[in-house]
Amino acid sequence: MKTLYEDIYYLKERIQQPDLKARLEDLEEKLHKLRTKTGLKMLVKKKKISKALREVEYEEELTKLQIELIKMQNWIYENKKRLMIIFEGRDAAGKGGAIKRFTMHLNPRKYRVVALPAPTEVEKGQFYFQRYFAQLPNPGEIAFFDRSWYNRAIVEPVYGFCTQEQYEKFMKEVPEIEHALIDDGIILIKFWFSISKETQKRRFEERMRNPLKQWKLSPVDKKAQELWDEITHYKEEMFSRTHTSYSPWIIVNSNNKKMARLESIRYVLSQIPYEGKDESKVSLHPDPDIVQRYHRRNIQID
Repeated sequence: MKTLYEDIYYLKERIQQPDLKARLEDLEEKLHKLRTKTGLKMLVKKKKISKALREVEYEEELTKLQIELIKMQNWIYENKKRLMIIFEGRDAAGKGGAIKRFTMHLNPRKYRVVALPAPTEVEKGQFYFQRYFAQLPNPGEIAFFDRSWYNRAIVEPVYGFCTQEQYEKFMKEVPEIEHALIDDGIILIKFWFSISKETQKRRFEERMRNPLKQWKLSPVDKKAQELWDEITHYKEEMFSRTHTSYSPWIIVNSNNKKMARLESIRYVLSQIPYEGKDESKVSLHPDPDIVQRYHRRNIQID
């Protein structure tokens, strides 16, 4: 590879045509990326050069965004702000993987990941939102909700875990409750990670083959494909009745998990006026083809 670098340098010094010179500079940059730890790792695995380059570029972009997340976290902590990010979506949509990339380099004392188990018998008799209220972010803290009270909007009615009366009560109450939380100063972001039926099926099959991921499969997951249309019905009801101007649903196309991670991080950064934002070395404008507000006329992939 060193000889190739020398050849490129030799040619650059002698070629005068701007277009050829630009192509050589682009090739030199790509070779430099392939010499990184990630690039060499991909090449050792005998991956195609194009795939190795995409992986390197993804890692570079992710690192830049994670630097901005640290700046954002510091601003939230110093200004006693409260940030709550809800991650919803079908099974295998990539919610957990996205949260992992959000939190990878954050100060663990200044954020929490909330992933509540099924309610206990005592909790079933409480006010529905009570156990979630206990997990709301404190001043200076970020709370990442890996699923949330919206279990009652989709999972519970589909699988028979709540009554129709409980469902209707929740749907009426949740917009008012979210309005109260926002009015109290909580910054609330609601993500829906959207995947196609074919993508979900492929990811389930990958989990079944991989012993390190089989723990992710549950009896509920195994029925997800069979109940696809019923879940779609309740999902659309949820959007229609709980998407508001003050608490909108943000739809993330996550058929490509890596792009979904980058663009969801970018969206959060775009919404927070943290200090040093203007000095960012990465774009903070999310791709509208991947991240967009819910709209009834949108074509949904799931």
